Amino acid sequence: MRLHLAFYKFVDLVDPQAVAAWLRVLTAGLQGSILVAHEGINGVLAGDATALDDFKQALCADPRFAGLRFTPSACTREPFGRMKVHVRPEIVSVGLPVSPPAGRTRTGGNAVSPAAWRRLIAEDDVVVLDNRNRFEFRLGHFKGAVDPGVSHFRDFPRYVEAHAAGWRAEGRRVAMYCTGGIRCEKTSAWMQETLGLEVWQLDGGILNYFQSLPDAERDWQGQCFVFDNRIALDTRLQPTATTPEQVYGAEPDAEWRLARARRLEASA
Repeated sequence: MRLHLAFYKFVDLVDPQAVAAWLRVLTAGLQGSILVAHEGINGVLAGDATALDDFKQALCADPRFAGLRFTPSACTREPFGRMKVHVRPEIVSVGLPVSPPAGRTRTGGNAVSPAAWRRLIAEDDVVVLDNRNRFEFRLGHFKGAVDPGVSHFRDFPRYVEAHAAGWRAEGRRVAMYCTGGIRCEKTSAWMQETLGLEVWQLDGGILNYFQSLPDAERDWQGQCFVFDNRIALDTRLQPTATTPEQVYGAEPDAEWRLARARRLEASA
């Protein structure tokens, strides 16, 4: 049985190159992508259940990655064409003027469980903010969520800056979510420390919500976009029949995005 596995962890890594070399050994026989930086790791993998279990055990045996949480989902077709481990300045690029350095104590948004999130987003003083791109929101989102209308994640901070003063004046709290949690974790500290917002974030993101609540469709409309050849998942974490054309067709840069999706599909 082949599975998809998503994971990340913010942790101070003194030698990202050495960690990347080690991960290349651990992922032999798997497919996917892992980014490594001084601030941590961010990965998605695919393989059979036994090989993925072996990888998880080996990774978490290192004290730096102890307690790392993995989110599994189904594969009905190969999501990746090969295995890539890259060293980058950041494990997720947010486009902020200053990115928190590795090792810094984070004072980001309060992480809430899926069950607590369901109660939170029903409250009147809460802005439910989607921390993803416009095409991701269009494919599916939490009911009542705000679409920041951005084409790239790096544009998200500008949207927040334009609305922060109004939210503060109205006494609004921000309940923010993204696919797996990493984008929210990276931006929430900046939103609180720099903009003075009260921020709550969905622990583990949409994927954890689907995994944790069998009736996730009560709060979710549509599908969840994923950045691999499966394209989209339903609330049972099962791949859907959605095509890249359906996702990207209305985007200004649709030609580039579709060409990239076809290259990924061809390599699988």
